[in-house]
Amino acid sequence: MTKQQEMTLRDEKYINDITRGLDLSKAKDIEAVYSALSSGGYYFESPKGREFDDYIYELHERVMRGEIVDEQPDKKKRIGRAKVNKTKEKNGVAGKRQNIKTDEDGFRNSKLDESLEAMVQAELKKREQIRRLFIILFSIIAVGCLGYFGFYYFNSANTSGNYEQLAELKGSTALSNSQVLDEKNMFSLHKQSVVLPDLLEDYKTLYVKNNELAGWLKIEGTNIDYPVMQTLDNDFYLNHNFNKDKDSNGALFLDYSCSLFPRSTNMIIYGHHMKSGNMFGNLQKYAKEDYGKSHSTIVFDTIYEKATYEVMYVFYSKVYDNDDLVFKYYQFIDANSEKEFDYYMEEMEKMSLYDTGVSAKYGDTLLTLSTCDHSQTDGRFAVVAKRVN
Repeated sequence: MTKQQEMTLRDEKYINDITRGLDLSKAKDIEAVYSALSSGGYYFESPKGREFDDYIYELHERVMRGEIVDEQPDKKKRIGRAKVNKTKEKNGVAGKRQNIKTDEDGFRNSKLDESLEAMVQAELKKREQIRRLFIILFSIIAVGCLGYFGFYYFNSANTSGNYEQLAELKGSTALSNSQVLDEKNMFSLHKQSVVLPDLLEDYKTLYVKNNELAGWLKIEGTNIDYPVMQTLDNDFYLNHNFNKDKDSNGALFLDYSCSLFPRSTNMIIYGHHMKSGNMFGNLQKYAKEDYGKSHSTIVFDTIYEKATYEVMYVFYSKVYDNDDLVFKYYQFIDANSEKEFDYYMEEMEKMSLYDTGVSAKYGDTLLTLSTCDHSQTDGRFAVVAKRVN
């Protein structure tokens, strides 16, 4: 039952209560109903109730104009007219008056019912139109969402497939004789004057495909098995893949401030926290100690040397304003002194979510994996590991 129908039923009950035992052809009964309504004891909510209120008002106006009266003649007139009244009754005058009253009430009730029916139908039609509009709107939204998620997961699957193909090229010598390699010792991201070492055989083919390759990151038991890029623009690989094509997954990349050779104290690798799990989408699993200890070994080869690391610190942080006087892990690239190195270690140990039992001393080299933490504004999540061989 609709709200409109509920209001109509309540008003019908009020009308029945007010008119029970009364005759609306009599002035005194009309006055009684009018007084009840005027007292404010009844409040009509539906069109039928308001029409009844208007009807009583009209009857009251007729009473006031003398069009409806209750004949109460004195005793003599009553006796003198007794025969006349009897004659009128025989002629059906009284019955006729009653019929007129019945017809008038019937017409009024019919009018109220027709108005109520029209209003109910209009309300139902309006609600049906609104329902159809909502169905159309939600259908459009659903199609849009399905399209978005379809594209998102297609793109994710495509990205995974592309990186699996790149993994197969690791160790390949298909392009290792390319002339590009003849010029590799001339390349230096930081314009160093030192002569760079030879590239590892495993990465020569990949390097020919893209000479911004810095190395390869792999963690056993996870989906992290990706090339790591490096360019002077830290933003480029946020939305480009290994092939330099536009890709919302981006690619893992080494901070432009880090040096492959000679090697920086701390190598910081960034990657997106993708909901699909691509890139560093699963890195925050390290927040749980059991997971961290069962996946404590990280392999990060640069294009010049292989290396293995052990997880040391795991913590949440954020990107701070330049003038904030607080430890900023992403600024720790090189330690110029033992005191500076120890300070960095102390700060990260304080932030770490659990004790791994691994520590570092001045002279050790570190690896930091960093991704976004969506639980806070500009949030970050980091895993720091120490090189063990």
